[in-house]
Amino acid sequence: MKPAIDKITALEILDSRGNPTVRVYCTLEDGTSAQASVPSGASTGENEAVELRDGDKKRYGGKGVTKAVENVTKVMAPRLKGRDPRCQAEIDSILIDLDGTANKEKLGANAILGVSMAVARASALTSKLPLFEYLGGATARRLPVPMMNILNGGKHADSSVDFQEYMIVPLGAPTFREALRYGSETFHALKGILAKRGYATSVGDEGGFAPSLKSNEEACELIVEAIRAAGYRPGQDVALAIDPAATSFARDGAYYLDRSGQGKKSSDELTTMYREWIGKYPIVSLEDGLAEDDWDGFKRHTAALGSLVQIVGDDMYVTNTKYLQRGITEHSTNAVLIKLNQIGTVTETVQAIELCRQAGWRYVISHRSGETEDAFMADFTVAMGGGQIKTGSVCRSERIAKYNRLLEIEAELGPAAVFGGFPTRA
Repeated sequence: MKPAIDKITALEILDSRGNPTVRVYCTLEDGTSAQASVPSGASTGENEAVELRDGDKKRYGGKGVTKAVENVTKVMAPRLKGRDPRCQAEIDSILIDLDGTANKEKLGANAILGVSMAVARASALTSKLPLFEYLGGATARRLPVPMMNILNGGKHADSSVDFQEYMIVPLGAPTFREALRYGSETFHALKGILAKRGYATSVGDEGGFAPSLKSNEEACELIVEAIRAAGYRPGQDVALAIDPAATSFARDGAYYLDRSGQGKKSSDELTTMYREWIGKYPIVSLEDGLAEDDWDGFKRHTAALGSLVQIVGDDMYVTNTKYLQRGITEHSTNAVLIKLNQIGTVTETVQAIELCRQAGWRYVISHRSGETEDAFMADFTVAMGGGQIKTGSVCRSERIAKYNRLLEIEAELGPAAVFGGFPTRA
């Protein structure tokens, strides 16, 4: 007997920032039940699929999601009852058609994605397969190199740093388990260094420290010092990755580094600064170094730096094949950040990854700053085999949930597990 969806329900829960988000429950006729919780971003691209919020200022400052929950239970659930959960593309297509808008603003991408993920997880359970194998096939076995955000700035922290994320990349580790250890030890070494210098050791949204540093560049200096203090070789065992999230400090065609006091810069001046940093620090990846609408600047940016480091586009692509195809055609970057909730269904996310593969581009599966304990993206990362994941620091339970699930997957795979996929410096 083929499986069929019996009922789909939803609940308003809280994310890691204490804001409402959607959790969806999918129950099959054979009694199999699964749930999925949807994350939320703070630094969002202009063209992202729309999170549906209630707008009632008397509840959660207008951020409630009761309308999204109602759309799950009253609009989507009746249409999916009796459907085969194994037909993921068909189910996601039904959800897209039910919404009928280009950016999922009618039903809400948060509602749609919750259903899409919950159905996938229920289907994996009834198929008696781990989620990563169900989504990626019997050969899915690549564990990702983590990009761990250990210093926060920009929109993710109240500090004097303009750039949003400074990450460590334990690309020299032999296994995921060891990579996690390299990252944790470096994180704790950094905490000691910050404390010794009188800096705050409180953490931002993604678990990284958020001190008021003397400059944007000092963050790189401190991380390199922490890598050495932990007993590792900068660039060989543990490297750096940076996400300036430049859209957050761009206006009127220029970039304003106001927090650090570095003043106004053009696209080319920023690129020149990044090149100088790449020459001084073991940086292997640069994400959103320019603003999402600076397509001409990005072409020059990637032409100048793309042979040296991985150039990742996030806000400009928003996991949407329309924008991703433009980037491929114009050689805007050479890698893409992939976020399930930017586009709103599992199927569309896979389609974006397939386009990356066709172009020979790397892709990084990413969390959001407002996360939950749901570890769907950990399985999804292994299923997609790209070898890179970005899911925050090595503290805060909503981040650790993803790392711990990856440890479980590595153990399940045993000797078949493969680790790696991150480019080394040119």
